[in-house]
Amino acid sequence: MAGRCAIASIVDQEGTLSCDHAAALCTPDAAARDVADAVHVLCQLHGSAPSIVALAARSDGAEAVGPWLEQAVAAFDEERAVLAMLTAAVGPIPSTPRHTQAEAAINSQRHALGTLAQSTRAGCAGGAALAFLLDWHAIRPVLDSAAQRAGVALPRAALPARAAIIALAEHVAATPSQARALAFGAQQLALQHHGLWQLLRARAEARAAL
Repeated sequence: MAGRCAIASIVDQEGTLSCDHAAALCTPDAAARDVADAVHVLCQLHGSAPSIVALAARSDGAEAVGPWLEQAVAAFDEERAVLAMLTAAVGPIPSTPRHTQAEAAINSQRHALGTLAQSTRAGCAGGAALAFLLDWHAIRPVLDSAAQRAGVALPRAALPARAAIIALAEHVAATPSQARALAFGAQQLALQHHGLWQLLRARAEARAAL
């Protein structure tokens, strides 16, 4: 049960589901500019190739989950295409105070996630990629809400189901050391995404204060 407890609990408690701003963006009262900002920033962070999933699948530290992740690469490539389409549909990124500093923070996050996904520590990259796929299930409703506002139809996400991701984590976390490495990668990913939503909330508050 180590994989289930570590991966799922970490992602649910520390990732997107724990962030009020992400939930608020899915409500009818959310400001259109805040929704558009989230879509643009998510595209900046996760819209480029290779994705975190692709990097982890080819990492020397992810041998145990690499073949499984390779099958998920194409699915997330479809999500990257969704991000690109949705970014165009929601219009330009809203003007926000201290945008240059935010750009720097996003670039720093992208670098940190890329480094994490290529970690050579056995299990770390795999844990990060599995956590990313789990957390994307929480991020997708934000994209669906943005699409509904923009009047565009998104295809259903073809990502692996939560149950399949958790089952793989359970299988891989066969020893305490493997479980710890998976959990470490998952926690680092969740913290990066938590920071992302904090940044987006701060940008929304800065715009509201104008």
